[in-house]
Amino acid sequence: MQSKILSRRDIDFLLYEWLDVEALTARPRFQDHSRETFNAALDTAEQIATDLFAPHNKKNDANEPHFDGEKVTIIPEVKTALDAFSAAGLMASGQDYEFDGMQLPCVVDKALSAWFTSANIATSAYIFLTVGNANTLLKTATPRQIERFVRPLLAGEFFGTMCLSEPQAGSSLSDITTRAELDPVAGPEGERQYRLTGNKMWISAGEHDLAGNIVHLVLAKIPGPDGRLIPGVKGISLFIVPKYLVGEDGVPGERNDVVLAGLNHKMGSRGTTNCLLNFGEGRFKPDGKAGAIGYLVGEPHQGLMNMFHMMNEARIGVGMCAAVLGVTGYLHALDYARNRPQGRHPAEKDPVRPQVAIIEHTDVRRMLLAQKAYAEGAMALVMYSARLVDDFNTAPEAEARAHAGMLLDFLTPITKSWPSQWCVEANSLAIQVHGGYGYTREYNVEQFYRDNRLNAIHEGTHGIHGLDLLGRKVSMQKGALFKAISAELAAGIGKVRLADAPDLQGYATQLEEVWARIGRVTTTLYEAGDMNKTLANASLYLEAVGHAVVAWMWLEQALVASGKLAGASEDDANFYHGKLQACRYFFQWELPKVPQQLDLLASIDTTTLDMQDAWF
Repeated sequence: MQSKILSRRDIDFLLYEWLDVEALTARPRFQDHSRETFNAALDTAEQIATDLFAPHNKKNDANEPHFDGEKVTIIPEVKTALDAFSAAGLMASGQDYEFDGMQLPCVVDKALSAWFTSANIATSAYIFLTVGNANTLLKTATPRQIERFVRPLLAGEFFGTMCLSEPQAGSSLSDITTRAELDPVAGPEGERQYRLTGNKMWISAGEHDLAGNIVHLVLAKIPGPDGRLIPGVKGISLFIVPKYLVGEDGVPGERNDVVLAGLNHKMGSRGTTNCLLNFGEGRFKPDGKAGAIGYLVGEPHQGLMNMFHMMNEARIGVGMCAAVLGVTGYLHALDYARNRPQGRHPAEKDPVRPQVAIIEHTDVRRMLLAQKAYAEGAMALVMYSARLVDDFNTAPEAEARAHAGMLLDFLTPITKSWPSQWCVEANSLAIQVHGGYGYTREYNVEQFYRDNRLNAIHEGTHGIHGLDLLGRKVSMQKGALFKAISAELAAGIGKVRLADAPDLQGYATQLEEVWARIGRVTTTLYEAGDMNKTLANASLYLEAVGHAVVAWMWLEQALVASGKLAGASEDDANFYHGKLQACRYFFQWELPKVPQQLDLLASIDTTTLDMQDAWF
C-alpha cells in the first residue's frame, strides 16, 4: 500500500536516478556508505515517521500546548516520538563520527528529515531547530562550548532554539534592543559570561519539558563604553543562553532567568510551542544577580554573521517543509480521487449507470497534475540544493566547491520561497479535490494547508527574499552568481539537445528563451537609475526566476525519465510517464506565465511604488 506521507519511489528517483548520490561514496567523508546504508537509514526514518509521528499529527493540532502560568503541557505522544528519533541516532545523522554521527550526505539527510516533517511538522520542529542550533555552534563555538552544549544537543538530551525577532522589531534585526552586559564574574572554567535583558517573540520550541535543557541562541547587543547600544546590525552579538545552567560536570542545574511570558497561537503547526520569552525579568536570579546568563559565541559584534549559518540552513529546511506538505497533500488528494465515486462523464447522462471515481473527471485530473507539478518540482529543487551543499563541502576540486557555493547562494532565496508559495497552492487544490469534505477537520488536507501557510513567513517573507535575490544575489561578485546559474542551466539544456528525446526539445528551447529574457530584464532593472524602482517589484522577479528554475528542475527529471522508459517494468513505466506528463504540464501551463511577468518588470512599473498611504 502506497504511503500517503511521501512517495518512496520519488525519493529513490531523486537520489539515485537523477542526483546520483552513490557517486558521493567515492569521497573520503562518505566512503563508508553505499546505497544499502542510505536505504537502511531511509527505511528507519520511514518506519519511525509512520509509526510514531504521523499517528498524533491531528491530535497535536487539536490539542495544542497550553500554559497555566507555571508549566507548559504538551500531549505525551510528542515526547515518545522525539525520544524514538533520538534513540535511533537520527539527531546526528549528518554529523561527524566524532559526535556519534552517521556522516550521511546532506542530500540523504534531507530525505530523512522529509519523512518526519511530512508526517508531523509540529513535532518535527523541535528536531529542525535543535539540529540547526547544533550546526551553528559547531561552526562558531569554542571547544568547551561544543562539549557542554553541542554534544547533548546531538544526543537529543538538550533541545535548541533560535531567538532573533523581538516584538518591536520583527524582521528588522537592526532594531533589536536585547542587551548583553559583561558580567565581571567569570563563568565555568573562566569563560566570559554576560547578563542578558530583553524580550524575544515568535520563538518556536522556546519552552517545554521534552528534554533536559533548552539551549537558546540569542541575538543581543553589547553596549558601548557610553552604555548605549550600537545602532544597526553592526552591534549584534550571538549568545548561548541555556534554560538551566550547565555545571562543569555537564549536568543541568540552576534555573536561568529565561521565562515564558505567553504562548502565541498560530493557524498552523499548532503542536509546536511558539513563545514570547523574557530574558532577565528577575523571576530567577542565577548566582543571586539579575539578568539571564549567556555565553558569547564567536567574536563580539559578529552575531548576525554567525547566526546566518543557522538561518541559511533553516531557509532550505523551510523549503523542504513546504515541499513535503505539498507532496503529502497531493498523495491524500490522489487517494481520495481514486476512491470517491461521484458523477458521470459529460457524454454519459444515464442516471442508472454507476458513478465514476472523480479521478475520471478532467478538471480533477487538472488539479492533481498541478499539485504534482508544484510539489514534486519543489522537492526536486530542495534536493538539488542539498546536493549542492555536499559539493560545496566535499567536492575534491576547489573550483567545483566554489561553483557549488555560488549556485547555492543564488538558489537559497528561491529554494525557500518558491515551495512556500506554490505548495500552499497545491494544498489549496487538495482541499478542492475533496470538495466539501476538504475543509472539514475529519480530513487531513485542511490541516496541511494551515500548516504550510506559515512557511511563506518562516525565515523571511517573499518580500525579503525578493529583495535578497534581485538586490544582492544577481549583482554579487560582479554578477558571478547569475553567470554560474546561467551556465548550469545552459548545460542542462545542452544535455537535452544531445539526447534522443524529441518531445523535450521544444521545452529546452522554451526555457532557453525565457532565461535569456530574464537576463535582459535584469540588466534593464539595474539600468533604472533608482534602486527604489529597481526593487519595487522584487517579489515578482523572485516568482518569475523561481518558475524558470523549477522548469529547469522538471526538464532535468524528464530527461532522466525519458531515458529510462525503454525496457522499464509496467510500474516504472507508469512512474516515468507521470514525470513526463508533469513536465509537460509545467511547460504548457506554468512557464508561459513568466514572459508576461517579465514584460511588467521590464516596464519599470511603479504602480505599487507610487501608491500613497492616504489613498488606501
